Amino acid sequence: MESLFTSENTVLGIGNIILSDEGFGVRVVEYLEKNFTFPDNVNLIDGGTLGVELTHFITGTKRLLIIDSINGGAEAGAIFHLRGDEIKKHFAQKISAHEVGIQDVLTMLELSGRKIPHVELIGAQPFSLEAGTELTPPMQKLLPVFADKAVEILKSWGLEIEK
Repeated sequence: MESLFTSENTVLGIGNIILSDEGFGVRVVEYLEKNFTFPDNVNLIDGGTLGVELTHFITGTKRLLIIDSINGGAEAGAIFHLRGDEIKKHFAQKISAHEVGIQDVLTMLELSGRKIPHVELIGAQPFSLEAGTELTPPMQKLLPVFADKAVEILKSWGLEIEK
């Protein structure tokens, strides 16, 4: 399966934007696109709830940053930063469509010899998963926090990001 993009660095926001805070990852990517300038070797993707179709968008990337709302059983608003095998452990316990999908994508890439060498995930425990297209106010307040965290991670990868 060929990649639609050949970017070395990918920021992937995932989540369901019609379930309020579940769409957090997508909303962070939108915030990043509006407020920062990225070099050509960074691809920002609204992965929504695509699932295994995401394979087309991330195959060939060397570094992947996933942004998502995370049900880690913590207090609402809790912040998570997972790396490598921690991500597999997290997604192995999940049942939502996009979470199963990203786990399947990462596993398929690994089994086919196209494993992404560096994967990180940042996310926040949602306040609400009720139907609605807007984030809850406390989750909205986390948008700039997570955008800054994403930029910090990308800069640690040696990338130059401008506000």
